Order: sequence, then C-alpha cells, then structure tokens
Amino acid sequence: MPVIKKSAELRNNYGEISAFCHKYREPVFITKNGEGDLAVMSIETYETLSGKNELYQLIQDGIDDIKNGGTLTKEEIIKNMDNALAK
Repeated sequence: MPVIKKSAELRNNYGEISAFCHKYREPVFITKNGEGDLAVMSIETYETLSGKNELYQLIQDGIDDIKNGGTLTKEEIIKNMDNALAK
C-alpha cells in the first residue's frame, strides 16, 4: 500500500519520511492541495530503479535489433571478440 503524505508533513517530518524511505526502500508520495505532486525516495532506491530502466531499455534495443535483422552469426561474434581482445 503506498504511503501518501501532505507537503506540510514533508516539511515538518523530514527525518521520519527519510527514515521510512531508507528502511523500506519504498517511495513516499507527497500531495499538494490534495493532488499528487511528488514521489520521494532514497538515493539507493532511485539508483536501483534507474538501473532497471536502463537494463529494460537495453533489452528492448536488442529485441528491436533482432526484429530489424540486426543479428550476427556465431562466426562474426567470435571474430569481433578476437579483434577486441587483440587490441
């Protein structure tokens, strides 16, 4: 269940919100005038999410390459690896 706090709570209870974010590695959603405004999370959680997004993008790029015929034969891969190691 998401944790939702008012913007005033972020200002008044920063330490508590920070501790929650670090302990549970979950974002806290901040509202302003009753509407969703921010998602606050620890740096560690942010880096994990960013890394996952980057990985998903690389996987999608690979899938797109396969769909567009951008594949190499086993021999081409081995040749490229040998060339890279020779440098």
